[in-house]
Amino acid sequence: MSFRPLVAVGRVLRAQHLSTLPRCARRQRSYATHALALANAAVKPSKFGQPLHPSHPHLLKEGEITPGITAVEYEHRRRSLMESLPDGSLVLSFAGDVKYMSGRAYKYRQASDFWYLTGFEEPEAVLVLQKKPSNERGYRAILFHRLPDPAQAIWDGARTSSGDIVNMFGLDEAKDVQQLPGVLTKLLSDAEHVYVDMPARNNRHRTQGLRSLFKYMGSAFTSQKGSMQDSVLDSLGALKPRPLAPEVGRLRSIKSTAEQQVMRAAADVSARAHYRTMRFVEPGMSEHDVAAYFEYVCARMGAQRPAYVPVVASGPNALAIHYTANNQLIRENEMILMDAACEYNGYASDITRTFPVSGKFTPAQRELYGAVLHAQKHLITLCTVHSGFSISQIHQKSVEFLRIELAAIGFTDFAQWDGAVGSKVQKQMGECYPHFVGHPVGIDLHESSHFDRHQPLKPGMVITIEPGLYIPPTPYFPTRFHNLGVRIEDQVLVGEHEPVVLTVNAPKEIDDVEAACQRLLPLQDEFRTDV
Repeated sequence: MSFRPLVAVGRVLRAQHLSTLPRCARRQRSYATHALALANAAVKPSKFGQPLHPSHPHLLKEGEITPGITAVEYEHRRRSLMESLPDGSLVLSFAGDVKYMSGRAYKYRQASDFWYLTGFEEPEAVLVLQKKPSNERGYRAILFHRLPDPAQAIWDGARTSSGDIVNMFGLDEAKDVQQLPGVLTKLLSDAEHVYVDMPARNNRHRTQGLRSLFKYMGSAFTSQKGSMQDSVLDSLGALKPRPLAPEVGRLRSIKSTAEQQVMRAAADVSARAHYRTMRFVEPGMSEHDVAAYFEYVCARMGAQRPAYVPVVASGPNALAIHYTANNQLIRENEMILMDAACEYNGYASDITRTFPVSGKFTPAQRELYGAVLHAQKHLITLCTVHSGFSISQIHQKSVEFLRIELAAIGFTDFAQWDGAVGSKVQKQMGECYPHFVGHPVGIDLHESSHFDRHQPLKPGMVITIEPGLYIPPTPYFPTRFHNLGVRIEDQVLVGEHEPVVLTVNAPKEIDDVEAACQRLLPLQDEFRTDV
């Protein structure tokens, strides 16, 4: 396993490193020529409701439905799902709602499970999968969607046609979503098991659950008479809908090779944005300046959106784990705890770094930071199949490692703790380290709802490892550490014998962090800003 620090240990940092790399005219001409060729190949306006290779060759390769993920892989996901379900199964998966602010729609984000199974990025759609041994693939796949509408396209742009959906997305059929009630009536009459994802699950009785489903499907049903709803309910008979999310969640927990590559790219965008932000920050700025700059850099590098509301906590604000106000001015000699990352090509990243605003850690800051860093690096080595650890066991180890590190820097009470539950030392440890060590990450930032913390890690899982120490100003903690907060978080791909740190390009070694904050290292990529 390699953490690939940016600066070799013991390397002398010289003044000439203050300047950024000079622009390379030959490289830029080559890049511009390539970009122009792709631009000339693109189709404007697109006839599709999302980027696809014919319209966006600069974003997708031939055969890809979303960047890095092919139609073949999406079909493999659907096949794996249906093979895991009993005979007679029917699956209904729904596109996400359009959300509004001040009467206008937010930038649309597809429902995660629906996106995982289709790659289809338009709203008002339903995927229906019917287990069917007579089909060559063992199942039948139908996508119900809004048909292209020239009047609507004037306002919202194109929608993908049924023919293009069948040809490009690898589905058996694509139909107008208005046909769903009638088709569903017949499919339900043949089904023995129904798996549904819907936001309003109601376990009181089947009728209430299905009526919630109709409400969620919106205009596809509101234009139908009440008798259509009754007909579908009658077709359901004694069947009780089962939740689809746990079945899809098991598949999503193990990342394919293609997913791993997309997640590497997402992590690298966020990691490089952390590096640039360390170079950018100066005393006197506001936390909001820092958050805005980070999000700007991610967007310039192709990120679709932030993965979550960033935490930019300067000084004592770092003691609030989910501090998102980001409205204080940054003082000299403070540290900033920045928990920020982007969503890139459908996958979330998650990184936390803590760095000194003035370019160098104070002695107390260095001690506390070193304690967290030593523990975090040790914990990452446990993220293998060979170790046999679950994430719950890794958390237990994180408490033990951090206690030992704290004892070594002067928290004398922790030196004698025998792990007794309910002891004074355990309570104090909980004050310093109140959160869990990590979580799985993927299409969603927290893919924890169907993740068993107590099961051993498996190859292909991606988890975060994020120990932290937050020292409140209480008399039983050494005064020099009061109001200091440090967290270091990386994304880790679980391997058989070696973990892979996906966020390796975000500096975390003390020399690297200080060098980044002092602008002693050049920028290595083509995208340049003022720093």
